Amino acid sequence: MSAAPEHDDANAPDALREGRMKLVFALRSRGVTDARVLDAIERTPRELFLDRAFRDRALEDVALPIACGQTISQPSIVGLMTQALEVTPRCKVLEVGCGSGYQAAVLARLARRVYTIERHRPLARRARALLERELDLHNVTVIAGDGASGLPAQAPFDRIILTCAAEDTPSELLAQLRVGGVMVLPVGQSDEIQQLIRIRRTPEGLDYQDLAPVRFVPLLEGMAEDPDEG
Repeated sequence: MSAAPEHDDANAPDALREGRMKLVFALRSRGVTDARVLDAIERTPRELFLDRAFRDRALEDVALPIACGQTISQPSIVGLMTQALEVTPRCKVLEVGCGSGYQAAVLARLARRVYTIERHRPLARRARALLERELDLHNVTVIAGDGASGLPAQAPFDRIILTCAAEDTPSELLAQLRVGGVMVLPVGQSDEIQQLIRIRRTPEGLDYQDLAPVRFVPLLEGMAEDPDEG
């Protein structure tokens, strides 16, 4: 497997380089300390994953709206979730909730292979184009599909991450996690009270760990209606 391409920061404007450095310092202060994760975030241009109206806020540690009524997570949450996932270069990762593709791009710089599922076809099309054409990341497969069902044909996975909140731990996805694998996801029955958790599948069973309070869009079954069809 060829390595993920380096983001050419040397040719970036001084203000952009300085902004990326400030973001990394901010992530460190919020608990993201894994050097590989910080490097992956620093080399992933978040502005590419935002609509033009929000690109000047790409280096702020805030969630921002994207198409189809969805959001791109704040970088510190992306960092904390990626760090908790403990991705190694040999990992095959499943992401549920591709969105604009930003989290998948970060994961692609850390993992052997990433499969990411998005129920909104327009988002999946745009994320696929960004990852392949703009960033030349060819170890990511973007799938327009029902993320709640996972991807049984490619299971088991070494790591599974959800960027949408399940009401309870999704058994169908857990069944696709390899023994020794890790799943990170937000869980909660409302958008007001959610908890980010990490689940390890051990030979003896499942080990649960609470990580942080969070707020994500809900995990929904089925495909979203495509406005370009019909």
